[in-house]
Amino acid sequence: MAPPLKRVVEALTELTQPGEAWTAQSSQENVLRQTLCHNLLALDQKLQQDSNWATLQQLREQVISQLTWAVRSDDVVWNFVSEVLVQLLCLKQTMIELLVQFVPPKPNPKSPECAPALPPDTLSISQQKIVQTALQFVVILGICPYLLPGVGTPLRCRSDFAATVEKLVCYLASPRGMWRLHVVTMALLDVAQHSSLESLILTRHLGDLLASLCQLAYSPNKYHLNLTSEEYSHQEDREKQKGLTDAEQHSCQQALRNLLDRVYQPIVVKELLILQGGTKQMAPACVGKTRTFSQTPSWLRRRCGQLLSERLMKPNGIQAVVRGIVEGAGTGIAGGQSAEAAAADWRKCDVVARILASCPQQCLSVEEYYRQVCPQVLDLFHIKDKLTACQFQRVATMTFLSMVKEQPELADKYLLKPLLAPLICCLENKGESGKQKTRLGRRNGTKKEMVEGSRQVGTVIVEESELTCCVDDIYKVYVVGNDPCSKLLESLKAVIPAIFSLYCFTTRGVSHLRSGCQEILLWFLQKSEPPVAMLVLKQLAGLAQSSPIIHPLYHFTAGSEGGVKLTVKETVSDEDEILYKKVSSEQWRIECLAQLLSNLQENNLTGDFFIECLKGLTCLAGETDDRLATSRSDGLPELEQREQQLVILQLIAVLCERFGHLILNNTVHVIEFVITTLDRCCVNLMHQTEETVEAQTLSMGMGLIASMLGGAVQLTSTDFDAMKPMLPRLEQIAVLHPDPVIQELASDLRITVATHGAFSTETVVTAAQSTMGNQNKQDDKPTKSSHPKETCPVTRSQRQSPTSHSVGAMEHGNMATPGNSPRNFHQILQIAFDPEVPTRAAALRTISQMVRQRNPDALSNQEKVLLVFLENLKHEDSFVYLSAIQALKK
Repeated sequence: MAPPLKRVVEALTELTQPGEAWTAQSSQENVLRQTLCHNLLALDQKLQQDSNWATLQQLREQVISQLTWAVRSDDVVWNFVSEVLVQLLCLKQTMIELLVQFVPPKPNPKSPECAPALPPDTLSISQQKIVQTALQFVVILGICPYLLPGVGTPLRCRSDFAATVEKLVCYLASPRGMWRLHVVTMALLDVAQHSSLESLILTRHLGDLLASLCQLAYSPNKYHLNLTSEEYSHQEDREKQKGLTDAEQHSCQQALRNLLDRVYQPIVVKELLILQGGTKQMAPACVGKTRTFSQTPSWLRRRCGQLLSERLMKPNGIQAVVRGIVEGAGTGIAGGQSAEAAAADWRKCDVVARILASCPQQCLSVEEYYRQVCPQVLDLFHIKDKLTACQFQRVATMTFLSMVKEQPELADKYLLKPLLAPLICCLENKGESGKQKTRLGRRNGTKKEMVEGSRQVGTVIVEESELTCCVDDIYKVYVVGNDPCSKLLESLKAVIPAIFSLYCFTTRGVSHLRSGCQEILLWFLQKSEPPVAMLVLKQLAGLAQSSPIIHPLYHFTAGSEGGVKLTVKETVSDEDEILYKKVSSEQWRIECLAQLLSNLQENNLTGDFFIECLKGLTCLAGETDDRLATSRSDGLPELEQREQQLVILQLIAVLCERFGHLILNNTVHVIEFVITTLDRCCVNLMHQTEETVEAQTLSMGMGLIASMLGGAVQLTSTDFDAMKPMLPRLEQIAVLHPDPVIQELASDLRITVATHGAFSTETVVTAAQSTMGNQNKQDDKPTKSSHPKETCPVTRSQRQSPTSHSVGAMEHGNMATPGNSPRNFHQILQIAFDPEVPTRAAALRTISQMVRQRNPDALSNQEKVLLVFLENLKHEDSFVYLSAIQALKK
């Protein structure tokens, strides 16, 4: 029969109670020794003489008979530790027997809300404190003194009492100490087999147990015996050697593995790092004092590294390692934490990322490590706890980027492709339809089931949650990580068509994916090389073939939680409806592309793309020549050529309407703009397709160059280098153009450009003044002129249109100034047919503003407004040149 639980607790209280006040001459070590001796004698007297303690005495003798070590020796400290261990073993046995005899009462149906009765082995709070005190005595007196230098936290850095124990116990690094360390450690592990006692032991003393087991299992062999357990036939032989056998050492290794597996893994990681020497925690008594730590032995650092690697390779090992290192360290990053502390936390996250990206030595191969770890790295992006999500995402992002840099091929296989898989499913790669079907079949069932299911309208190919998770993860890796290495840019480029299509769909309604898609697209365009970014823009606009493309059988639909899902779309047989959907879809894509470019106005990419679109107009100028049309469209069929030409015109119109003069945001853009005009004119001249509008276009283009050379902008050597391609084009115009005035101006401009503005004729100066709207202003600066002219082509055109002075008024919206602008809507419509390019462009802009503002005159004359815009579609430059002039005036 087991003694009452309180009797065992009373025995522990008797052992751990403070002693009487001794003489002042006694040292702290002597006081501690006398107190331990006094408590042992007091407990022994009660056990031997008091009948109330007889049951406990019987249990004590039973426990001692099963021990493999002697309880009594000539060392008072060891006798005390042994007695406390015996009482803890008695406590464990008592709790087990009480629980076996316990029969829980049946619940009362009349009071179901009442809590169930506690089992009899439950310790009260006061009893737990007594047990904790006893455990602390065992650890400080029975484990810490026998640890090697550098193993665990030194006694002197724990508390003043522990520092006193260090002076009392001097068995460091001896065979006798190793044997005693083994006895105490295994006894504590035995006590910890009970769940209630396990929590009391491991919550406070896990680090000491790990240090003890590591030393017992892996310390150098000079502290162990090279004998087997069979060679110890008698207890006295063992007492003489006081070492560990091979069997005991192996049992310690097994106990260490079991302990590591049963404890919460983040705590294990944290304790192993401390044991390895990565972190030193000071006790309160040591604050403000200088403490010197012994260096961690090399064998212990290696062993801890191996144990940490084993934790890493286990299921959810990545999360355990991250939690053990950074969890709780940066909860104040969002607020209340100093900048220095926050920076230290981020640096810690970066260190953890470098550790995770490195393959451990225990792993068979790097690929095997990536295969096991990469899915766990992706899972770190999805931590729900807001307090630790920022740190986990930081670690995941940095680990992701480090792996991509160190092993690009393996990272592409195990990180990038799984990350981008939902978007890849949205695309159709030419020549890979079989692989696509196989991949989708693995996601949704067998290949046969996939083929049959894909024919059903509304079948979900990619779930809403998958697309949302994919976009969020891409944003965290690419945009937040902001490390534009070539592998990342290459992988993202493959799914840009899907992201842009998703962006176009989300702009039609309300979706939380819109901002993420936009940020990803902008990041890619800003970080890519200009030729790559330009190619991607042309592909998104439909000006170049893109591979892969959006799968023709699928389309995006709205999800139930504000996201988007990919489903099988309905097949349409009506050709007119198909054409309508295609045209409206392309129109919307162009609008979305312009919206995207509006966020890149400070970047030169928008202007470069606009110039690239203007270069496409050169194909229109030479379309009468089949050979030229074929060469400039890369062998595309005639229908596709026409479609691209319409897309180019539509792009130019949308870009001009949205950006105006802001689209040409530097001098080089204006120069390239004029060069495209000269190219188009040269093609017309070569094929004799020049029309009136081309003469006006050419006149305005050369006027822009004249304005730049005349001082409208401060030209640099780079600007003059950009003008060099004009020289052969101006020479060709001077030779082939039928108008002698334009011939002369082209020749004079060629001379001025070739001399970098050192030589300028009166014709060039007059053309510059006319283009900038300063016809009545004469330049006071004398100019060198070998061929002075009385007129220029620009002034001749102005005499043909008495309304040319209304350009500035209409551009500023001043429609009521008498004599300078039309007084009513019908006059504006007449000016929209004016042969003067700036006048016509200003009128068209004014009409556009009136339509947007729902002006009554414009709404009542919708048919006339439509005819005006249809008529001006063939004069594509009407939307452009006034913007170029305003770009020079900025």
